[in-house]
Amino acid sequence: MTEPTEPTEPKESTEPPEPGPRPDAAQADAPRPDAPAGRSQPREADRLRAILRSPGYLKALAFSAFVGIPVSLVAFWFLAGLHALEHAVWVSLPHAMGRDTPPWWWPLPLLLIAGVVVALVVTHLPGAGGHIPAAGLSTGGSTPAALPGVLIAAAASLPLGAVLGPEAPLIALGGGLALLLRDLTRAPTSPMTTALLGAAGAGAAIAAIFGNPLVAAVLLIEVAGVGGPELFAVMLPALLSSGIGSLVFTGFGRWTGLGTGKLGLKVSGAAPRLDTGDVLWAVVIAVGCALLMRPVLFVARRVAVFVSRSTLPRTVLCALGAAACTALYALITGRSPGEAALSGQATLAQLAADPHAWGIGALIAVLLFKGAAYALCLGCLRGGPIFPALFLGAAAGVLMAPLPGLGVVPAMAAGMAATAVSVMRLPVSSVVLVILLLGSSAMMPVAILAAVIAFVITELLPELPPLPPPAPRPEAAATAEAAGTP
Repeated sequence: MTEPTEPTEPKESTEPPEPGPRPDAAQADAPRPDAPAGRSQPREADRLRAILRSPGYLKALAFSAFVGIPVSLVAFWFLAGLHALEHAVWVSLPHAMGRDTPPWWWPLPLLLIAGVVVALVVTHLPGAGGHIPAAGLSTGGSTPAALPGVLIAAAASLPLGAVLGPEAPLIALGGGLALLLRDLTRAPTSPMTTALLGAAGAGAAIAAIFGNPLVAAVLLIEVAGVGGPELFAVMLPALLSSGIGSLVFTGFGRWTGLGTGKLGLKVSGAAPRLDTGDVLWAVVIAVGCALLMRPVLFVARRVAVFVSRSTLPRTVLCALGAAACTALYALITGRSPGEAALSGQATLAQLAADPHAWGIGALIAVLLFKGAAYALCLGCLRGGPIFPALFLGAAAGVLMAPLPGLGVVPAMAAGMAATAVSVMRLPVSSVVLVILLLGSSAMMPVAILAAVIAFVITELLPELPPLPPPAPRPEAAATAEAAGTP
């Protein structure tokens, strides 16, 4: 029974009353004792219905369906252009010079050009070429005015050797293009429609790189922070418990698992079977990757602050530093500098297809030199943080694979999940990405285990240095100067 409480005098509200009568408002807001567990409060349900029934939301939803087609087409051709330029610079041009692979010094002039172009974009174009990659992923700040700078900075960074991926420019491209289409069609404008169309455009664009709309939706939900910190606090135990519990049904070691009805299709080829060592070593890999990625992110933020104080010379200097790292990798190992440069998306496929082609020395070298170049590029150039993190995790997994009882595929799954979540702080998206890349759900338990452990360690470590404040837009600076304000 509930103990009676003494009546209290109602406090005067400073907010204007909502229109219409509100009988028993306190009872409506209070949770019902007989309400089922996990069910939203009545007021929240009414609020959702009101949003869904509002004409503005329905119009934005219909416009989002229209936006998905042109945004997807533009995103596709944007990616195709980046890949064609990367192939021309790193494959066709060296072949024309009579070389099978680029020479060791190849990244130096390329990243010099990238540093100059990105610095000019940051200092002269609206939007500063997109947000700083060291900040992770973001769905905010995409505007039509920022599109030229985003496209130029991405075209200068990614094909010329920056250790970054295309996902952040794609999010900015999709959101900005959706808002541009809204302005061209003179659709109604409101804060709600702006947020909805920005998210719709970003989702359509990011699906182009992952080839899966579900991954794009999950990624954007976590990036947008829907639900706040409480969502992660509730989600982590459920994610970890379901991942470990799935071993009961999938089996590992001599445990064959319990057969249940599966929502899937049988495909040719058998996925590797998890063993006890795979699960135990996944914990070690997760801890190691979370600790190793911390210095990378720390340096990246320090570089971002360093570059912000004198953009042009310091951006060029840090870009040349990243080029020197990739050149040293090629000199020491005798391998292509492209393995330490670029996003690692193509090299990741080669590593997964033939991990034994990489010796221990080459794996250690690519972790050191690509990791250093990654930290510098995160702070000075423009792009996304996902694919280099996935490659570093896969390389760490292959390096650990000779340990007793550990397989190559489980080690790669644990490493990729741990490094991805350490950089993005998005546990569900990291697991989904790893499973998508591996093409099988057999490694889901170790991916979930590694992602949760790495996420908890990352959150418990000391905070990273703050990023520099965003630079003022050129038009804002001109307006302030004309007005005589400092």
